[in-house]
Amino acid sequence: MKATVQQQQLAHGVGIVARAVTPRSTLPVLSNILIKTDEGRLRLSATNLELGISTWLGAQIMEEGGITVPARTFVDLVSNLPSDEVTLTVDKRTQSLNIRCGTLNTDIKGISAEEFPPMPTPDMETAIPLNIENFKEMIQQVVFAASSEDTRPNLTGVHMTTSEDELVMAATDGYRISISSAPMAQAPTQKLDALIPARALSELSRVAVTNEETLLMAFPAGRGQVIFHLKDVELVSQLIEGNFPNYSAIIPPSFKTRTVLNTANLLKACKQTEIIAREGNYIARLDIQPDEGSDKVAQLQLSATSEQTGSSEVIVDASVDGVPLLISFNIRYLREALEVVRTANVLLETNAANTPGMIRPVGDDSFKHIIMPMNISR
Repeated sequence: MKATVQQQQLAHGVGIVARAVTPRSTLPVLSNILIKTDEGRLRLSATNLELGISTWLGAQIMEEGGITVPARTFVDLVSNLPSDEVTLTVDKRTQSLNIRCGTLNTDIKGISAEEFPPMPTPDMETAIPLNIENFKEMIQQVVFAASSEDTRPNLTGVHMTTSEDELVMAATDGYRISISSAPMAQAPTQKLDALIPARALSELSRVAVTNEETLLMAFPAGRGQVIFHLKDVELVSQLIEGNFPNYSAIIPPSFKTRTVLNTANLLKACKQTEIIAREGNYIARLDIQPDEGSDKVAQLQLSATSEQTGSSEVIVDASVDGVPLLISFNIRYLREALEVVRTANVLLETNAANTPGMIRPVGDDSFKHIIMPMNISR
């Protein structure tokens, strides 16, 4: 193989695929990045056998071929090259990659491209077209609620389903549930029910740019995989086996108290309270008080106490419809939910101190977040 490519393009491509590399693996090739010519372009790929990412770069191809090289070495080298043309040449005899750029001339020992795991080719005829901007927002609204504990693999994923022409995504770690929905431009031929690793969707959100025209999502039959296809990027992920909790049964059908607050003000108050609460298991009390005439206006008081740090109280103006309530939530969970709310005002709905609360953007029914309460002693 021999090809030339601009350093900026190469650095961008390496940055896209490198996150799929396995740093420490029993298979040395999984610690490498595949560099290969592909129909007049240069293809970069990396995989850990659960997640694989490929990107295609515009390049001048003088000789076909490929090689895999250690990701860490290649990433560090490319990022430190001058903004100039880079020439990549594979020496088949020594299985090494020669890199020339400016005054630099470096050889990196590699592994044959034939040892790199094959990446699946998606069937685009059955692929589902998605609006990138909407899909990225859905991802951001749910992935943070997925569990990071491998002891319950089904909670480390995002549950994706379709209902007529609507796409629904949900994630939970057992303490909170985040649900986002959006209309689909084209209804799938078959009803969708898949559990996709949250990490894979986070990586997709990172590499997808909003000016792309369309994102295609495909589920190859019988392979237990999902493939996301962009203009110059392709991401493939294994699906998670197992059942996702029936979260609909957890959502209260009605609420006794509805509290409307300014999103930015509540978020700021949560951040202030979290400084103290993080030393006390993130427990924060929410004292919801409705308007009781001229003596007492409606408000929400956030408070936290820590034996190590001290105590904190902050009051947020509110519009409260319903009965007073003292309830405790994990303040970090509350803050993370508010960070993905895009409307000026947010609605907090509650029933009792021992039942879940729900956060919803005012005027937007596409997102809801349910938080389990924490036990408190009065």
